[in-house]
Amino acid sequence: MLLKIILPTKILLETEVSKVVAEAENGSFCLLPRHVDFVAILVPSLLSFIPEEGKEQFWAVDEGILIKQEDTVTVSTQHAVKGEDLGMLRQTIAQQFRAFSDREKTARSVLAKLEISTIRRFIELGEFL
Repeated sequence: MLLKIILPTKILLETEVSKVVAEAENGSFCLLPRHVDFVAILVPSLLSFIPEEGKEQFWAVDEGILIKQEDTVTVSTQHAVKGEDLGMLRQTIAQQFRAFSDREKTARSVLAKLEISTIRRFIELGEFL
């Protein structure tokens, strides 16, 4: 299978693999070459895979989407970090990726308040016309 890890600005990884293990909202799953086509929403977690010419590799991935179509597995995510030390990767997931989520929630809240304020002012302006 061909595994691609795609960030918004670039293709981070493109390699042949024999197995992919990822985590969705309802738990971990494993994809092998003859697995049916598949789509999953990923949570911040570890992504592991076995390259055809090497040992198992681990990546910390932010939330995203995984699509298996025929012989290609594509992982699209905002952030991904490769690591040899599983403890370090778990800390990365806990600290960095969840912090990104908290900042995103704050930004969405601020944007919603701005939108409400803008709509309110348009309504007030309409009352004067």
